[in-house]
Amino acid sequence: MTSTTDASGTTDASGTDSYGELRAQLATLATEAFRPELAEIDRLSTAEIARLMNGEDATVPAAVAERLPEIAAAIDATAGRMARGGRLIYAGAGTAGRLGVLDASECPPTFNTDPSEVVGLIAGGPSAMVKAVEGAEDSKELAAADLDALKLTADDTVVGISASGRTPYAIGAVEHARAQGALTIGLSCNAGSALAAAAEHGLEIVTGPELLTGSTRLKAGTAQKLVLNMISTITMIRLGKTYGNLMVDVRASNEKLRARSRHIVSLATGAPDAEIEAALAATDGEVKHAILVILGRVDAATAAERLAESDGHLRKALNAKPTTAT
Repeated sequence: MTSTTDASGTTDASGTDSYGELRAQLATLATEAFRPELAEIDRLSTAEIARLMNGEDATVPAAVAERLPEIAAAIDATAGRMARGGRLIYAGAGTAGRLGVLDASECPPTFNTDPSEVVGLIAGGPSAMVKAVEGAEDSKELAAADLDALKLTADDTVVGISASGRTPYAIGAVEHARAQGALTIGLSCNAGSALAAAAEHGLEIVTGPELLTGSTRLKAGTAQKLVLNMISTITMIRLGKTYGNLMVDVRASNEKLRARSRHIVSLATGAPDAEIEAALAATDGEVKHAILVILGRVDAATAAERLAESDGHLRKALNAKPTTAT
């Protein structure tokens, strides 16, 4: 709809008070509700405010727990798509978009994924990570264009993220992705949201009114971070990116991670340092391969072959054949 006023106006082409309509929508959202009992919070001591905030934050895990069956179903569906070569794509605006970008950016060093496998889209592009881009979150078309630029496929999973559940960019991403046959997940923090309704898997983590009215970077943001942690981490576990609770696909890109790599091999194998160093040298620092060399008593080439045959699952590779001497 074409506006008849500039950005500061309030009337759209039909003569409707668009800001009044938006205010009415926001007034129905639990995440935007005013809490009169906190109206004088600024008069409290710092310690009292901190206690209040900590108490509020403590309610978030329980809200997530109420939706664990739905979260698990969405993760299983995501892992199935990714096992076929699909990607995990987050799409959101503002805080929600930043959380998606954060989760995506942490997957390569943690799970040795290619940056193209888990992608974070934020309304307005990379600059919106540090500064709001006016109007970007209000465009469904922008979301569709961002997904088209990624050449979306039916094997991909798109997670729309929006605390309110009404953000056009997130809804547009889910609607466009679903029309393309991709798996869709809608993560919001209000019940009965348009985002959840648009997605195949609607995840509504109802966290209630915020300590600061409408500041969804607080409880809602914490809830979204917890769920995104689950989606990426458990999907990677299902894809064989871990061995037990060890990050065997960690990318050793700095000294800390190189030390962690050696520690992981040690925990998995119990081998002496010299054997660990030899295995890592033979496998070009690949933790998973080094563990298989040691526990499977095979050479580096055989370890790589077995892992390829086992779709990267170390436990499956270890159990695939009787062990042979090198």
